[in-house]
Amino acid sequence: MFMLMSHTRNLHPKTEHDGPSKLPDEMLSFSIAKSAGPNTVSPRLGALIIPRRKPIQTPHFLALTSRGAIPHISQDTLRDNTNVKGVYLALEDCEAPFFNKKAPRDTPPIYNLPQPSHPTPDNSPFRKFIAIPNDTVLLLAPRRVPPVACPAANTDQSISILTSVGFRRLESEDYVEATRNLLPDIVVGIADVVYSKGTGRKRVDKMGDRTSVWTQAMVDGLITSPDDDSDGPAAANSTSGVRKESHPAVFAPILPIERGEQSYYLEQLEENMMEKISGLAVYDSSVTVDLPEGFATLPRLSLDEPANPHSVLREISLGIDVFVLPFIGEATDAGISLDFSFPSPPDITRGHLPQRPLGINMWDVGHANDISPLREGCKCYACRNHHRAYIQHLLAAKEMLGWVLLQIHNLAIMDEFFFAIRASITCGTFDVDMNTFERIYERELPEQTGQGPRVRGYQFKSEGPGEPKKNALAYKTLDDTREKLAEGVTPSPNVEAQDLEDRGFAEKSQ
Repeated sequence: MFMLMSHTRNLHPKTEHDGPSKLPDEMLSFSIAKSAGPNTVSPRLGALIIPRRKPIQTPHFLALTSRGAIPHISQDTLRDNTNVKGVYLALEDCEAPFFNKKAPRDTPPIYNLPQPSHPTPDNSPFRKFIAIPNDTVLLLAPRRVPPVACPAANTDQSISILTSVGFRRLESEDYVEATRNLLPDIVVGIADVVYSKGTGRKRVDKMGDRTSVWTQAMVDGLITSPDDDSDGPAAANSTSGVRKESHPAVFAPILPIERGEQSYYLEQLEENMMEKISGLAVYDSSVTVDLPEGFATLPRLSLDEPANPHSVLREISLGIDVFVLPFIGEATDAGISLDFSFPSPPDITRGHLPQRPLGINMWDVGHANDISPLREGCKCYACRNHHRAYIQHLLAAKEMLGWVLLQIHNLAIMDEFFFAIRASITCGTFDVDMNTFERIYERELPEQTGQGPRVRGYQFKSEGPGEPKKNALAYKTLDDTREKLAEGVTPSPNVEAQDLEDRGFAEKSQ
């Protein structure tokens, strides 16, 4: 059984360990080594540790995945050329719902894998199916980040999701059963979140009530108290009993509404589920200001979709510990090489110079003859082995290796960014460094000027008839007969001379 431990110990970025944790089995530990202030809302330094996984020194981030893989990164590249500690996976990527009794042939392959006799997160079918390295933390959530808004509303038993086979419903009990079968390290509870604007009062009340019921069902379905023997010896010997003993750590969702509007749900969490949850998944980081003090020792995962490093720093100042960052993949898809540092270098912090861009547009033909690395001093695989001219050539030629190298580099820049943030918190200079960073760097990424990878259907919602195509045509019809007929049409007497010349009938006299 995963349990939460909270204690204080000395920790400095220079002493961070990357090897698998040697904690006792079935224990999740989160320790707060330093907090910048006495309140729960302040930058804090900590460590999230799961047995036999890479320790995650916080603040830090989890890499977003698409269909089980980090975009542009193969699993061996993830292992050999990145420092990613954990990944975020969405169940809707697995074509949920996974129970389809009327049409079992439509059950996704991941649920047809043989179940181990003694299932634990170490022999998770999910981990084997997507070939994630054994020492990488695996977090499962219902929806992608960012999610695509669904046309159908949530119900008392289910939420709407977008799968590769269209919009579907994911029922709460199915999500619990999926978690039992897939066995991630951490699971985010299902939440009644509305992604459209203008939520009414009655709808807000439903959000808290539904999420409270679903979270209670999650912890009851995955976790059993050591003193709870109400099911008798038969239950203890059953497969479900074994699964409960080796359950994932549960992160309870915190809704993106005011504390007063979800007070009943928060009370239920604190009074009835506190011993069974291991962390919080926060949909709006500003809500941390009003969280009950009893939640202060729990790790906080942000699902607030920060759009840039500035937003990340703001959320860290509110006490967020772990992030998922869509803008990393967005920058890579756009052909942008991230290029910023924290704290800002001393040579650019003085004076009133123009703000610096957060990245470099690698589509720019000015890089065609530049043999310098993407960033001087960067130790990532892309910068150690290749130069800007080569990567610009790959993008111009639409070679996928170009985006692979950019993704490796951008993940390394973000890893370095969080390392520096932890050092800043340790030294007590975070607030000053954050203000300097905001003054030095622009808030928006450079504008994309080239055609990136093809957009996948689950990345956007159709706007209806007449909408422009999201992807440019890769091929055009070659119809020689049609072209010859078009050229062979006799011109009218009133045709312009330029048109005759363009079609090859004549040349204008000088």
